[in-house]
Amino acid sequence: MASDLDFSPPEVPEPTFLENLLRYGLFLGAIFQLICVLAIIIPVPKSHEAEAEPSEPRSAEVTRKPKTAAPSANKRPKKEAKKKR
Repeated sequence: MASDLDFSPPEVPEPTFLENLLRYGLFLGAIFQLICVLAIIIPVPKSHEAEAEPSEPRSAEVTRKPKTAAPSANKRPKKEAKKKR
């Protein structure tokens, strides 16, 4: 009776290319999500050099004059209606 038992491993088909692609893509996606979550949780101190460089382009943006919308000649201001009591 002991000779009747088959202890050989079951036959598992080899994974196809698409199965491997899906498997490793899911692993990469999980690693990317962990990195994003850790980037939110762990604060990174900013150095003075990194703060000085972005301030230069901002100063150029501040010097620009804001565009004001010119009133068009076709549109007339609406007359204010008197309140009826």
